[in-house]
Amino acid sequence: MHQGWYGMTKEFLIDMDGVIYRGNELIAGANQFISELTCSRHSVSFPNQQQPAHGRDVAMRLRRMGIEAEELDIFTCAMATARFLARQKSGGTAYVIGEGGLLQALHESGYAIVDHEPDYVVVGEGRAFTMEQVEIAVRMVINGAKLIATNLDPNCPTADGLRPGCGAIVCDDRSGHRPQGIQRRQAQSDHDARRPQAALASKRHTLL
Repeated sequence: MHQGWYGMTKEFLIDMDGVIYRGNELIAGANQFISELTCSRHSVSFPNQQQPAHGRDVAMRLRRMGIEAEELDIFTCAMATARFLARQKSGGTAYVIGEGGLLQALHESGYAIVDHEPDYVVVGEGRAFTMEQVEIAVRMVINGAKLIATNLDPNCPTADGLRPGCGAIVCDDRSGHRPQGIQRRQAQSDHDARRPQAALASKRHTLL
């Protein structure tokens, strides 16, 4: 691989949805590009704002697509959200609209999942939520719970086209409360804390 704009980069942080794959289809050339990076002794990690699964599951998905990845290479929006909340209030409670990866990340960060009087309402990616859950969440926010979105992306790329993302769910919750979203910078900061060996100066990271 020729040295160019990435010559001083030590770690590449590569998004997954729409960059490495779309739905279950690998984007042409993605595995070769990542292989060349690792062969050139670049560190490669995979932060992701739209991934509801556990990091171990994500790593397996990448390996089945021909991309070498381990659990520690993955950092999802669910993990960033859980760490953020643990710093805001240790041992807190949350009402969650989301899937297994988000629930597990919150549990691992010391949070309890409750169905009344939560400290936070946490909205993540997923397709299984109901309008009843949304109505419950709106009432909780009106009554004082803080609204957190794992990301504010309005849509997600899939093999069949775009689907509504987390940002579309929280953009108009009718409660009059603006959600706080866990953005890429927060995810990158938490990723560095999770992997101290990758905590390099920001100019030595490249985010794709």
